[in-house]
Amino acid sequence: MAELGLNEHHQNEVITYMRFARSKRGLRLKTVDSCFQDLKESRLVEETFTADEVSEVLSGLQALVHSEVESELINTAHTNVLVLRQLFSQAEKWYLKLQTDIAELENRELLEQVAEFEKAEFTSSNKKPSMDLKPKLAPLNEGGTAELLNKEILRLQEENEKLKSRLKTIEIQATNVLDEKSKLERALQDLQLDQENQKDFLIKAKVLRDLENTIAVLKSELQKTLNDKTENQKSLEESLATAKHDLLRVQEQLSMAEKELEKKFQQTAAYRNMKEILTKKNDQIKDLRKRLAKYEPED
Repeated sequence: MAELGLNEHHQNEVITYMRFARSKRGLRLKTVDSCFQDLKESRLVEETFTADEVSEVLSGLQALVHSEVESELINTAHTNVLVLRQLFSQAEKWYLKLQTDIAELENRELLEQVAEFEKAEFTSSNKKPSMDLKPKLAPLNEGGTAELLNKEILRLQEENEKLKSRLKTIEIQATNVLDEKSKLERALQDLQLDQENQKDFLIKAKVLRDLENTIAVLKSELQKTLNDKTENQKSLEESLATAKHDLLRVQEQLSMAEKELEKKFQQTAAYRNMKEILTKKNDQIKDLRKRLAKYEPED
């Protein structure tokens, strides 16, 4: 846009700084001129001087000029540091990191360009600065858009960390619930196997009851046969004894089966409890999935 390649606002800032530097430089030059003028008025009052006197005068003048020039150079360096500090402070408000290229400070082409710009701005135009060419820097220690933005960024970062921590906690809880669900599913499978065993037991119990009924019928028939046929009593008694042994064996089996059935029925009550626990855990898992769905991005 302009001779220095800056926008209007930044170019005006450069002009303001150059005006400040010119005024300081002018004051220092006046001070150096006054050194020479004081020397002329105080020391150069005689018509002739010896070599030692001339050397002494020049040494004193050299010391004065050296002190003034050194003071100006130091002040200029410190002033430049303050300018950089203002720029860097404003940049940090927006989380920017500015860099400087020291090598460019000795670029003769750029230095000549700045000299021509200064000459054109302060020599040719001879204009006095207007008030609108001196915009103030944004306040560094006061509130404003940058400060509010910084606070909002910090708040969002804290909220993001809280959400990450909460999501991690929910993931751990979900993992624990899934593990517990797996255990309950395995327990349910075991109970289902026990249920199948109970069905087999019931079938065997039915067979035993049928056998008991058969034995009862056989006993009745045997008693009738004993009454009707005495000659076959011995054979019938042996059959009866065998039937009694069978009955005792069957009764023993039935007793064991009844004990096992009682034990299985007790496990059936545990099965109901486990099923209720599994139902509750499934509800918890569904609830956790719904909660997790709020934090997962949509497809």
